[in-house]
Amino acid sequence: MVSAVSLLCTMKALHVLVLLASVVLLCRASPVLEPVMCNEDHSAAAARLAVHDINEHHKHGYKFQLSEIKENKMDKVEEGCTIELHLDLLETKCPSISPKHFEDCETRDESQRAVMANCTVMMAVKDGNADVTKNDCDTRLVKTNSEMHRICPDCPSMIPLNSPEGLKAIETAVHEENINSTNEHFYILQEVGRVKSGWMSSQGMYYSSEFVIVETHCPMGSRIAIEACDPLCPDRARHAFCRSFYTQGAGLQSVDCEYYPALNKTALGPGEKEPQCKNPHLMLLPRPAGPPSPPVHHPSAGGGRPPSHGHGPPSFAGSGPPPHAHGHGQGPPSFPGSGPPPHGQGPPSFAGGQGPPPHAKGPPTRERVLPFISPCNGFLAYSDPALNPICPKPLPEPRHIPKLERS
Repeated sequence: MVSAVSLLCTMKALHVLVLLASVVLLCRASPVLEPVMCNEDHSAAAARLAVHDINEHHKHGYKFQLSEIKENKMDKVEEGCTIELHLDLLETKCPSISPKHFEDCETRDESQRAVMANCTVMMAVKDGNADVTKNDCDTRLVKTNSEMHRICPDCPSMIPLNSPEGLKAIETAVHEENINSTNEHFYILQEVGRVKSGWMSSQGMYYSSEFVIVETHCPMGSRIAIEACDPLCPDRARHAFCRSFYTQGAGLQSVDCEYYPALNKTALGPGEKEPQCKNPHLMLLPRPAGPPSPPVHHPSAGGGRPPSHGHGPPSFAGSGPPPHAHGHGQGPPSFPGSGPPPHGQGPPSFAGGQGPPPHAKGPPTRERVLPFISPCNGFLAYSDPALNPICPKPLPEPRHIPKLERS
C-alpha cells in the first residue's frame, strides 16, 4: 500500500515537472535560421528569414506564418545579391505579446474569419549576411463580410476595432477582470485584437472580442481612479491576452485572460520608484467627461485570477454565434468589413463619421481618447479598420493628427 507521505511526494514531484515543462515551452529558444545563400536554393531560407523579420517588427495584433512563396527573384551584385520575394502569410491565433514562436502558433480557417497578407519583401545578401531592407504587405480578410454572409448568413461579422459598441463590451470585460483577478496592480486596455458581432434572437446583438491588457502602476485596492493609472514600462509590465463574450440583453457573459510574464523582472532597489515610460502601443478608450469612475477595491493580491467566475466561456472557434443564436432574418446591421476609413477631415471618427463623442456635463476628467486605429504612423490610410495590419518597413514618419479639444 502506498503511504500518504509517498503519495504526497509523488504529487509534488509531478507538480514540479508540470511547472518545469511550462517554463521550457514558454522560454524555448527561437529556431535557428538557415543562412541565405546567393544560389538557386535560396528561396526557403530567404522566405523564413523574411517572415521572422516581419514578426520581429510587428508589435501589435497577431503573429503571422508563411503560407506560400508566390514568386522570388535573385540578382547578383558585387559581393552578394539582392532578393525579391512575393509571399502569402496567414495570421495566427498568437497575439504579438505571446512568447510563443510564430511557427508554433495555430492559424485560423475561413470559418474563424482568417486573415492573410500578401507581402513583397526585399533582401540584401552580402558577405554571407542577409538583411531585410524593405517589406510592403496588404493585410485583408480571406473572405469579406459580404462573401462570408453569402456562405453563412448567421455567421458573425468582423467589425471595426474602434466600434463604440464593441469597445463598451471590452471596457466591461476589463473592469470585470480587475474585480475578479488576484493581480497586484490594475490593468488597462492596451489594444483590441479583433471583434466579431452577430445577432441572437433572445439577447440581441452579441460581441465576441479579443484584446490585450497591460499592467499599470496603480496597486490593486488603492483609491486611485483607473482613469489616472498609467501603464508600467513595456518591458516591466505584465500583459494578458483576453477573450470576452457580451450580449446586449444580458451584458458580459464571460472573460478569460492568459497572462504573460514581464520581460524585465529586475527588482527595484530600496526607495527606487518605477521608471516612467510612454507606452507606444497603448490603445485608449473614449470616455466622455464626467465624474471619474470609482476605484476598484480588491481584498487580495497575487498573480492571476481564480479558476473561473461568471458563466463559462463560449466557444471561440469562430464558426458562428452560440448554438442558441438563430434567425438571420433579424440579423445584425451591416458593418464595414473592408474599404477605406474616414480620413483627412479633421479629428478621427468615433461613430459613423459623426466626430468625437459629445461631452457630458459635469466636472472635467482626464479623458482617454481613442482615435481611428492606425498602428503604422497613419501611413496605411486604406487598411481594413477591423484588422491589425502588417506595417511597412521602413516605417514612414508619423503623420500629424489634429488634437481633440477637451472640455
